[in-house]
Amino acid sequence: MSAIVLRNNIRRLRFEKNMTQEELALRTGVSRQTIMSIERGRTNPSVLLAYKIAAALESPLTEVFSMEGKLMPVS
Repeated sequence: MSAIVLRNNIRRLRFEKNMTQEELALRTGVSRQTIMSIERGRTNPSVLLAYKIAAALESPLTEVFSMEGKLMPVS
C-alpha cells in the first residue's frame, strides 16, 4: 500500500503573484528555509501554516495543497 503524500503548487502560485520565497515567509511568519522545504515537499506544514500560505497566495487551500495516495483500509 502506498503512503499518502502532500503535494503543493506553492512555486507556481508564487510565480503567478510575482512573490519571492522571502515575501511569502514574511507574510506567513516563518523562515524562507521553511517555505523552501515545504515547496520542495521535504516538510509538511501545520494546518495553520497551510491556511496562512493559502491566504498569502490568495488561493483556496485545495488549490495550494493536494493529497496523493490512499488511506489504509480498516480491518
